[in-house]
Amino acid sequence: MIEIKDLVKNFPGRRVIDGISAEIRDGELFSVIGPSGTGKSTFIKCLIRLLRPESGQIIVDGQDIASTSSEFTLAKVRRSFGYLFQEGALFDSLTVLENVAFGLKYLTDIPKSDYPRIVREKLALVGLKDVEHLKPAELSVGMKKRVSLARSIAAEPKYMLYDEPTTGLDPVTTGMVKELIIDMRSKLNITSIVVTHDLNLALEISSRVAMLYGGKFVEVGEPAQFRQSENHEVKEFMEISHLSRK
Repeated sequence: MIEIKDLVKNFPGRRVIDGISAEIRDGELFSVIGPSGTGKSTFIKCLIRLLRPESGQIIVDGQDIASTSSEFTLAKVRRSFGYLFQEGALFDSLTVLENVAFGLKYLTDIPKSDYPRIVREKLALVGLKDVEHLKPAELSVGMKKRVSLARSIAAEPKYMLYDEPTTGLDPVTTGMVKELIIDMRSKLNITSIVVTHDLNLALEISSRVAMLYGGKFVEVGEPAQFRQSENHEVKEFMEISHLSRK
């Protein structure tokens, strides 16, 4: 379980995260939505201490990592996270096999001789086979997303973070990514945290949705509850999202 208590993060001249508190339960799919520039990516980077907050607590399985300066502690906690970057972040010079196996080298003690088997297993989980020898330039956009996800789950994380997973994708690829996120939660019993500006994606896949606005979670609830929200910012965001789909 992840507990966030009174989290604060500033950038020069601006408070981006302003006292957020939330509890992310084991096995759930928790989405954070909001307009661009509201601090969603900052929030997710704080969760794994890519950014250090000014104050507050981030308790992961009982370990508070918000203020620790111990690289050993941070490295240990980060091993329990997989992270699907917005851009995919594949290494162009490496093959698919080398990309997917990249984290195994640094995050596990698994023998190198086992890498090909593990890579094939993870690629199969995301619906790919016989692509280990290809380079990223030889893959479609959808295949790159699948490979990036396979790399993220190769070390079998307990938590999976998705940073704007459908940004810039066409409707078909967006649908594919949506099914992948649902699949990973189902097949791996993984706790998933998605940050996205795509309201419809969040409402379709999530067990709970939180809206980040003005540095705070202005609404947290199940999708059905969220749709009925009387919160002004939530209603306005839902109206804008509905109009953008027309």
